[in-house]
Amino acid sequence: MPDTISTTISPEGSLEILSQQEVERLHDTSRSGLHELLRNCSLAVLNCGNPTDDGLALLETYRDFDIEVLQQDRGVRLKITNAPAEAFVDGKMIRGIREHLSAVLRDIVYVYNEIQTRHRFDLRTAEGTTNAVFHILRKAGTLKPGRDPSLVVCWGGHSISREEYDYTKSVGYHLGLRELDICTGCGPGAMKGPMKGANVAHAKQRRTQGRYLGVSEPGIIAAEAPNPIVNELVVMPDIEQRLEAFVRLGHGIIVFPGGVGTAEEILYLLGILLHPDNADMELPVILTGPADSADYFRRIDEFLVYTLGEAVRQRYRIVVDDAVEVARTMRKNIDAVTEYRRSRQDAFYYNWRLTVARDFQEPFEPTHEAMAGLALHRDQPVHELAANLRRAFSGIVAGNVKEKGIRAIEAHGPFRLHAEPALMARLDELLASFVDQGRMKLAGDYVPCYTLG
Repeated sequence: MPDTISTTISPEGSLEILSQQEVERLHDTSRSGLHELLRNCSLAVLNCGNPTDDGLALLETYRDFDIEVLQQDRGVRLKITNAPAEAFVDGKMIRGIREHLSAVLRDIVYVYNEIQTRHRFDLRTAEGTTNAVFHILRKAGTLKPGRDPSLVVCWGGHSISREEYDYTKSVGYHLGLRELDICTGCGPGAMKGPMKGANVAHAKQRRTQGRYLGVSEPGIIAAEAPNPIVNELVVMPDIEQRLEAFVRLGHGIIVFPGGVGTAEEILYLLGILLHPDNADMELPVILTGPADSADYFRRIDEFLVYTLGEAVRQRYRIVVDDAVEVARTMRKNIDAVTEYRRSRQDAFYYNWRLTVARDFQEPFEPTHEAMAGLALHRDQPVHELAANLRRAFSGIVAGNVKEKGIRAIEAHGPFRLHAEPALMARLDELLASFVDQGRMKLAGDYVPCYTLG
């Protein structure tokens, strides 16, 4: 059995006193309750010292873990039972982990109150969804109206080689030297490296207000704990709102090598940027990695051109094995973003002007039926194909790392995807390359959660 510690703590930072109804919902273990969601996310946060991408295995390892919200006159207390010992130093919880626990509780309660219960936002519309994303981010304190554009979103795989990881740190370092900040999915690998590099560079530049923003959603955070450098954490309700948060918060985007999750993010991003309404949008995108990743980006580039057309190459630049060039280019392009938004009197902290079509906002539940029914053919508008490919990759991510997806695969076998023959061959080749390069899992042999047919 792993070493565990039980304790009662006060959340780090300010957290409003909860109502009795909210406390009851956080205790409720039924399908409509919030206790299981809070428990799963909290366990992942407390398990930050043991990297894993298997949420189900984590829950089975710490079956006796529990967290209870206590309402007291002086505010909220968290009673934690059998938590991973790595979250403590000499019996005292690490402060950053306390901050992350507080953020998880804050966002779960806010989403329940303002989105799920009161229905303040019509999530059936683009406007309603975008406003919901804005209000969640504002509640989390991630919108900084007094700062010039500086936030670089960094995407990439959690399961990457040491060389690739070191390269992400180098890029982060050179971004930090140019006083740029980092926003990632907050897990390990390509999400952790840029923050570590930028953290060192910010110290050298005496940048005391450096931002290390992690944006996650329950299914991901329950499998991949926020890395300790994250000093701002926000938990979005679902993957679609998480992705929209990235593109509306970020002033530039860098994509490192990764697997299906990274491919999902690339398709989401480029599908949006190819929308006619976004033709003049300033949002720099750089795909980069060390020399050994050149073939990886060649395959990605070929797949994108085949599925989305030659014009897609106008929306990104590939830079291999040159961290300084990546940082210089991003700094220059973000300066252009600043002028673009200033000339149009746009907000620096939230990209309201960006058009996000409903195909990229509607939640996708990756059931076996839904995965089999995806329209994976080129006889449809480019943005619709991008949206369906994004959903396919999202389902594979769920089958790989999310508890619900893993259980569905165990119960009913792998997902089955159907596509036109030529596209199927390209998709098969791309997914096979991810498996061959070890980009699907952090540890152990990978058993595919999908079949193509």
